[in-house]
Amino acid sequence: MTLNAMVAGRLLAAGLDPEDTERVVRRALDEDFRYGPDVTSAATARPGALAAAGVVAREPGVLAGLPVALAVLDAAGIPPAAAEVLHADGDRIDRGAEVLRLRAPLRELLGAERTLLNFLTHLSGVATATRAWADALSGTRCRVRDTRKTTPGLRQLEKYAVRCGGGLNHRMGLGDAVLIKDNHVAAAGGIAAAIAAVRAAAPGLPLEVECDSLAQVREALDAGVGLILLDNMGLADLRAAVAMAGRYPAARLEASGGLRLDAASAVAETGVDFVAVGALTHSSPALDLGLDMLSC
Repeated sequence: MTLNAMVAGRLLAAGLDPEDTERVVRRALDEDFRYGPDVTSAATARPGALAAAGVVAREPGVLAGLPVALAVLDAAGIPPAAAEVLHADGDRIDRGAEVLRLRAPLRELLGAERTLLNFLTHLSGVATATRAWADALSGTRCRVRDTRKTTPGLRQLEKYAVRCGGGLNHRMGLGDAVLIKDNHVAAAGGIAAAIAAVRAAAPGLPLEVECDSLAQVREALDAGVGLILLDNMGLADLRAAVAMAGRYPAARLEASGGLRLDAASAVAETGVDFVAVGALTHSSPALDLGLDMLSC
């Protein structure tokens, strides 16, 4: 790893792996520089010129990705001291808010601009969408969780953005928790058989089972499953599943499948503990932020 120690420390404090983040950041920069140097900036910016610039919100939202932005600057040859962080990840920001002030070599700053903004706008968009769900569920015991429907290569960053927005992370990959889905049930020959097989293979891992009918819910509860994913169930079936689970104090229920923000409160009122929303990471629109030159 070649990131500056201060930048690496900020990533660690955010729960992000510095080496993984550096790999992602350098790949992103390489997409711009693999075809040659930044011809436009070299032609228009004086050699050695310094610039002051601010990253400014063009619309209100929730901020996420500042440690990643610092990693972009570091990888582009801009020292951490060049950046003044004016807000924190997770902050609600208004239109016109300046979130980052930069004083840096002009050519390097122009070369890093798009990559820096790509991370900030995307991650802030995820955080903003997550906050909308968290706000809609406020006052209930239900919490919003993400899924593995993430952009390839960006999972740890997108799940970080979910946390910034007030959401919870589901498993990070296939090996840190078990989720028995319909195809696993088919492969094993039934829910009970799949549960038994997984418990024998990985007794220490958290276990969740996807159910698409109340009969499957009953079977999973009787098998002692502590977390059940209720897939594409209507409100009546969600309420019925919650009633079934009432006899199992340790059981937790998660609604999933085509959930909409405008129905979040109704789903939460059925008594489920979580809603799983893949759209947080696969469909959230970017939050519009821009880099404004103040002097150069």
